[in-house]
Amino acid sequence: MDSKDRNILKAIQNDANLTVSELAKKVNLSTSSCWRRVQSLEESGVIKAKVTLLDQKKLGLDLTVYSAIRTHEHTSRWFNEFNKMVSENPNIMEVHRLSGDIDYLIRAIVPDMQSYDDLYKEMITKVDLYDVSSSFSMETIKYTTSLPLK
Repeated sequence: MDSKDRNILKAIQNDANLTVSELAKKVNLSTSSCWRRVQSLEESGVIKAKVTLLDQKKLGLDLTVYSAIRTHEHTSRWFNEFNKMVSENPNIMEVHRLSGDIDYLIRAIVPDMQSYDDLYKEMITKVDLYDVSSSFSMETIKYTTSLPLK
């Protein structure tokens, strides 16, 4: 990957709706060269998807929840049940396995506290969890989907 590829990626991270000719102009390439590079980046999996970002507040999804999960069980059976539960719930946006005292960190988006309570009850019913400690976002200071490219 060279600087031209990185420039393409920077541009489309900010606006995936750019046409190939607009993108080519922005990164100072011919349209055909730009198109080939984009195709190569897609085929290699560097570009995973092109999506539309929605405003969660305007859609009534007002509460962002971070749940720290601890478990006493570290078996493949437990992990498969946990993975199935988090994968099937559309309110769970991210799940990270962590080092340290916390086993997993979940980011969920729900309309309100009652919806969070429903999510909490679903989690503790479907999977054996030792501890669930949740915090609620009061304000988003920074949010980006753009990766830091040099």
